[in-house]
Amino acid sequence: MRFSGEAAELLESHGRLPLPPYVLRAADAADEVRYQTVYARNPGSVAAPTAGLHFDEKLLTSLGEKGVGIACVTLHVGAGTFQPVRISELAEHRMHTERYVLPQATADAVAAARARGGRIVAVGTTSLRALESAATVDGLRVGAGETALFVIPGFEFRVVDMLITNFHLPKSTLLMLVSAFGGMDDVRAAYQHAVSARYRFFSYGDAMLLHRASRK
Repeated sequence: MRFSGEAAELLESHGRLPLPPYVLRAADAADEVRYQTVYARNPGSVAAPTAGLHFDEKLLTSLGEKGVGIACVTLHVGAGTFQPVRISELAEHRMHTERYVLPQATADAVAAARARGGRIVAVGTTSLRALESAATVDGLRVGAGETALFVIPGFEFRVVDMLITNFHLPKSTLLMLVSAFGGMDDVRAAYQHAVSARYRFFSYGDAMLLHRASRK
């Protein structure tokens, strides 16, 4: 089948916003605004990096006034981010590849924060996977890249010190990632609290701030 016009224009005109499969309704006009980060700039992502939905312009301004540096990574989140792990042997699971672009300015900002003893806070699991995929012994590798990084307990983190993330689905690679990052016991306790306190989970839900667990 052939189409006239640019593919991006056709998708914008005739496509529908791809809400996650656990949102059991069709997207409406409000989702066009709500299911997008305020700092989004470049088209190409299948899904929103949902940890970023917790930020608005007022909060970003407030963070800047408090001396928090903000550096950007372009993320092209793929549909595979919603896929559960369906096999018992984790070594056999294959992640969907997702594209990212890491600017020189971001690599410089991370290096500068490290030099002054600051901490690197990733907003979302996709940001974390991009940063850890770009890590080298000489710093972050700049430019476009692809990540199929599958983070499970035992992974050695080299870049990210803290993580802001939503509460995730059971049996998902995202839940495995946060367990690897924050430590199994602490993450399990956080989820038990979230369930008992009736937190909202998933894309339009609540978030948590995790510190990287120390390696034993």
